[in-house]
Amino acid sequence: MRRRFSPGVIAIIAIVAVLAVAITVGLFALLDRPSTDEGCRVTAAGGTLDLEIEQAQVAAAIASVAHRRKLPERAVVIAYATGIQESKLYNLPFGDRDSVGVFQQRPSQGWGTPEQLLDPVYTAGRFFAGLVKVKDYRKIPLHEAAQEVQRSADGSLYAQHEENAKILAAAFTGRAPGALHCWFPLEGGETPVPAPAPAKATKELARTLGAGTTLKAASRRQGWLIASWSLAHAQRYGLRRIGYDGRSWTAEGGEEQGWTADPGASRGAVRIS
Repeated sequence: MRRRFSPGVIAIIAIVAVLAVAITVGLFALLDRPSTDEGCRVTAAGGTLDLEIEQAQVAAAIASVAHRRKLPERAVVIAYATGIQESKLYNLPFGDRDSVGVFQQRPSQGWGTPEQLLDPVYTAGRFFAGLVKVKDYRKIPLHEAAQEVQRSADGSLYAQHEENAKILAAAFTGRAPGALHCWFPLEGGETPVPAPAPAKATKELARTLGAGTTLKAASRRQGWLIASWSLAHAQRYGLRRIGYDGRSWTAEGGEEQGWTADPGASRGAVRIS
């Protein structure tokens, strides 16, 4: 004899089945979700972008090289859009044929050695050296300027990244104060954090911005460029605290805190420790 269930029992069974599926899907999504233990976030007038720390370091290097060359923000926007299309702003050790690095430049085409092209400071310099030779690069459409430098298969693809590139440029050139925030665990994270090495960080900053560079800021915008560079590299150099222009960032603050008011943070120089 076949057993019959009342409508109420059937409803309960259906609810349990739906919940079981929901729990299974939710668990799968949770396990599949990328870790948020470390990362960076840019918040500017155009929107918010999440980055991995490596991407932030590359972006900081590009903006700093442009500053050293006294190039306008438009040059940085073009470089970012190009880098996003070519590598998503990762320093890739591989690519199409012999292409490597952020801009996927090819050693066989005279851009430099593979080792040089895996240095974001060098490869950004090579990109900008080509860009400044493009007539009216500040005025012509972004994808046309980028294509004149890159000579890629389809230069029109660079245009789709212009708005995101503008958001990044506002943060890393220092035009939008405090627009960059990064976080990482000091212990137990995927990337080991060394003891604080502010001297090493300052030395690398000088290599990027030019010989003789210190943490002193000639202008408020330059100060925030230096502060953003320092924050993007905080994990690499074990920096726990960065202060500038009445604000400070601490590694202990985690993802939620960001920059906070600090009356002791001078506008004359960026303080790192």
